[in-house]
Amino acid sequence: MPTAPRPAPLPRPSLTERRKAETQLEIARTAAALFTERGAAVTADDIARASGVALRTFYRYFRTKEDAVAPLLAVGVQQWIDDLAAASPGPDAAAVREVLEQTARRSLTPADEPAVDALRWTRGLLRAMPADPTLRAVWHRVHHEAEEALVPVLARLTGAGPLEARLAAAAANTAMRVAVEEWAAGGGAPDGPQGPAALVTRCMRTLTAGLPQRDGADSREG
Repeated sequence: MPTAPRPAPLPRPSLTERRKAETQLEIARTAAALFTERGAAVTADDIARASGVALRTFYRYFRTKEDAVAPLLAVGVQQWIDDLAAASPGPDAAAVREVLEQTARRSLTPADEPAVDALRWTRGLLRAMPADPTLRAVWHRVHHEAEEALVPVLARLTGAGPLEARLAAAAANTAMRVAVEEWAAGGGAPDGPQGPAALVTRCMRTLTAGLPQRDGADSREG
């Protein structure tokens, strides 16, 4: 059975778009560090001043102080989705599961010091969320948007129908989210045996065991 065709490459963002994204991510890193240190007491003005931008500029990029952390929280999951979108696994469900595990693990394995810092700040944000429901809402919104982006990617990889693709996206996205939350609640090192990469592999194997075959047989009604 032939493998799924590779999707056409997405158009490269313009220089203006790339600069905007870089600025947003830099503000997000600053915001995450402040929330990790101070919790809900952080203000938008604190974030703007620490980022070296005017408060008016801050609000041009973000509606609220909590929204400022969204680009940082989305980095890992976006890398995972991009890797999946570029994949062309074999035709069986086992091959798709392997690609899901490998790409998820890669996205949560810190490759350099900035990546280690990003995971550390994510842990701090997750630990601050019980006292800040608005911050938690940003975390769940990031994952909801990731789940929606996963649906067409997994539909292509598995050949599943709309319902099955949505279920697969929900399962895979939940595996990613729960792995990071469990790691953040514990004391494991980012790259250790109880780190997010190791945990996401366990979660992914549990939740993707029922992925359909690419021929779409599992998506047909009986």
